[in-house]
Amino acid sequence: MSSTRVLIYLLRRDLRVADNPILNEIAKVTQQSQRPFTHLLPVYVFAAQQIEVSGFLSPDTECSPFPQARSQVGGFWRCGPHRAKFLGESVWDVKKGLSGIGSGLEIRVGMAGQVIKELIDAFKQAHTEIAGVWMTDEEGMEEKREERDVREVTENAQTEFRLWIDEKYYVDDRDLPFQSSQQLPDVFTTYRKQVEPLREAPRRSLPAPKSLLPLPKTIPPQPAPFSIPETREDILSCLTKPLEPGLGLFNPPKWPPNAQSAHPFHGGESTGHGRIKHLIISGNLITYKDTRNGMLGLDFSTKLSAWLALGCITARQVHEYLVAFEEGKSDLGKGVHGYGKGENKGTAAIRFELLWRDYFRLATRKFGPRLFRIEGFKNDASYPWRYAQKDKAVQHTVARFLEGTTGNGFIDASMRELFLTGYTSNRLRQNVASFLAKHLGIDWRIGAEWYESLLSDYDLSSNWGNWQYNAGVGNDPREARVFNPVKQAFDYDPHAVEDAGRNKEGVGLGRD
Repeated sequence: MSSTRVLIYLLRRDLRVADNPILNEIAKVTQQSQRPFTHLLPVYVFAAQQIEVSGFLSPDTECSPFPQARSQVGGFWRCGPHRAKFLGESVWDVKKGLSGIGSGLEIRVGMAGQVIKELIDAFKQAHTEIAGVWMTDEEGMEEKREERDVREVTENAQTEFRLWIDEKYYVDDRDLPFQSSQQLPDVFTTYRKQVEPLREAPRRSLPAPKSLLPLPKTIPPQPAPFSIPETREDILSCLTKPLEPGLGLFNPPKWPPNAQSAHPFHGGESTGHGRIKHLIISGNLITYKDTRNGMLGLDFSTKLSAWLALGCITARQVHEYLVAFEEGKSDLGKGVHGYGKGENKGTAAIRFELLWRDYFRLATRKFGPRLFRIEGFKNDASYPWRYAQKDKAVQHTVARFLEGTTGNGFIDASMRELFLTGYTSNRLRQNVASFLAKHLGIDWRIGAEWYESLLSDYDLSSNWGNWQYNAGVGNDPREARVFNPVKQAFDYDPHAVEDAGRNKEGVGLGRD
């Protein structure tokens, strides 16, 4: 038996060191006198089915062995430049965090099952034993396929495979009021009442390990035809290099003079915690309930969603920051209005929104592939959707929708902001989805895929669940809900109304 026993930890959307159950367990085990493994190899794979990886090809290679990572309906890049950048930054940040406690992160490109098989085979040839492969459970068809593939190659190698509960959400799976996801209520309010009071619902977060086992002395290299750069900047360059600047649009939006992004943030665990601390110190937690439907600026909403989506921070960590502020148990926020005075409408509203993320994730578990079908969770095939693949007029309408030239200033401002910054507000997202599905009657999946490509904070369950919700085929109890973008603009962004009055681009845009 080899004296070197390596545990492989495959990271996906758990890009953090603190409140990480797998790292917490590894740290405990390494304190034992007889350790089940001697080395730890954390691995992150840029998954070729979701992220275009041809930018990692070696200079002497022209063709990737993987098909382009494009969406099924619209043919968009599945991971556009804004999300690719935020993801790359988050991966590099967790690499730094792991290195700081004696470990590191091995970055790969390809398919998860194939990558793990190549590592196991290479270690075996070097007479190094693999003690096990651990990874965190996630929802989604592709995610489940990854888990099955990794389990298969691991167990075929007669090695332990362990799938851990995903603990980045607000209510732990072990504390849910039902045994099966099929018992999840089809209405959010019913679910919320089952888990209230929300302030008492989360489990405690886990501390960051002070140290971890070292990396193996020799690590097999990334197989050809790919190569992995050694700097953050080069990683980001490889992720964005294949993506053409206009992303296939004939008339892509351009930056207005003196405009600034409402989402100028960088990915990573460290910046995620920095954002939470800023919200507390600035007093924006208190005002969140009143400002969350805003459109412009940095602090009208928490903007924590991108870090939550990648697991750079967890919902229960956010909750603990809130509790410390509410009870005056930390110097953070001392002197800010509301400090030490208990839960307020702002912090309560943040908990409410965190629970929505839980709910959509559980709905994905319940409905599975129906998340991506045009009939939605309701399995409603009665709606006369218009399809771009079948109608050139619809293709033209979709192009103007994506470019932000529909003629509706409210909708166009959102689509241009999304393209240029990777962000648009929650209020605008609801209006955009309603506009495409209810006003134009066009296949809502076009919008969901475009959001998947461009949003820095893309989350599979929240994105697709919200698009279904606003298209009328999801978990909205009010089936006839339609957002009036003109009224919404008057209520939330009067400047968009002025723009629409001067804009003639919308002539002829509609169902007929």
